[in-house]
Amino acid sequence: MAEKDKRGFHTVEHTDMEEYEKKLHEHRIGIIKKAVITAAAVAVVVAGIGLFMAVRHYENFDVLQSVAREDAEAAHVESFKGNILKYSNDGAFYTNAANELIWNQTYEMADPKIDICENYLAIYDRKGSMVYILTSEGLQCSIETTMPIEQVCIAAQGTVAVLMTKDSVGYVALYDREGKNLVQGAIHGEKKGYPIAISLSQDAIKLAVSMLDINEGNVKSTIAFYHFGTVGQNEIDHVVGAKSFEDTVIPEIKFVSSDRLMAVSDKGIVYFEGAQKPQQSGEVPFEKEVKSIFYNQNYIGVVTDGEDETAANHICVYDMNGSLVMEKDFSAEYTEIEFLFNNEICIRNENICDIYSIRGIHRFHYEFEEMLYKVISGTTHLNYTFVLRDTTEKVRLK
Repeated sequence: MAEKDKRGFHTVEHTDMEEYEKKLHEHRIGIIKKAVITAAAVAVVVAGIGLFMAVRHYENFDVLQSVAREDAEAAHVESFKGNILKYSNDGAFYTNAANELIWNQTYEMADPKIDICENYLAIYDRKGSMVYILTSEGLQCSIETTMPIEQVCIAAQGTVAVLMTKDSVGYVALYDREGKNLVQGAIHGEKKGYPIAISLSQDAIKLAVSMLDINEGNVKSTIAFYHFGTVGQNEIDHVVGAKSFEDTVIPEIKFVSSDRLMAVSDKGIVYFEGAQKPQQSGEVPFEKEVKSIFYNQNYIGVVTDGEDETAANHICVYDMNGSLVMEKDFSAEYTEIEFLFNNEICIRNENICDIYSIRGIHRFHYEFEEMLYKVISGTTHLNYTFVLRDTTEKVRLK
């Protein structure tokens, strides 16, 4: 029992103190358990909402902003630096979603094409002689070539590679963003192969050229790699490597990063990797005839015939290592298929739009009353911009 001391205070027995500390500890443990349970419950709810939003299918939207279009109906439409680029044979207009003009560039081209890399845009006249280098602020320079242009590739700092032809010979020239000629020369293989495609790396150090050789009825494609840094200084014509493929045509090649190249042939996809001397790192063969190929820096999509009569099309999506990440049948008749900036897949024709997630979830379907030119993904997974024949609409799915 506690005894009263001379000052009127009670002393506490050691066993009473232990009991007190035990109860205090149990109380604290109870509070922690309740906090953990509450946090877990909140996490489950949030995850459930996130999963629901990820798999939810939408067939309508709210129009947040609608602006009348005043440009020509025939203009091509692309997204550039979060705004809208519209270009046609007689010029390009760069506007925001409210149709407010940022800049316009006039020109006369029979067949205008574009290439975009980060902050830079190249507009060129295929089979013509003009190239325009632009940014979101407007024209940086214009270049007039001495030979007809086949293809132009632009790098992240504005350097452009130009593939040209003259008298059945292919030439490649490099220009900086001010129009200064850096390199120019004829391009051919061991047996005078003809270049049909080029790709310039984002850092403008590496150039890949796909060449087609046809000799005595035999077809061979060769991809040659050029390096304009220190690695290629001691090599003949800066060539640091080449890879040939018998009985194969490779009409399209693309550096998807500064050290990774993707090549699309009539037989499959071939991957190359290497910061100095790229080497083949993977391959995806095509099992059936291909209808469409589309890609961005992260994925490549391949459309073939569907597996059965209920679905006219079959899509496979691979990452840049060649691993299959999604495959799905779809029945829509389409004129365009592409990756949006959020990696979603947009399948559309003049009036119908379908959007799938990279995992194959059918997120959106809608039939428009007027012609649809372009779909641009927004800052969230529910916001988009629809460029229609008469209007540009910023929308939110519901």
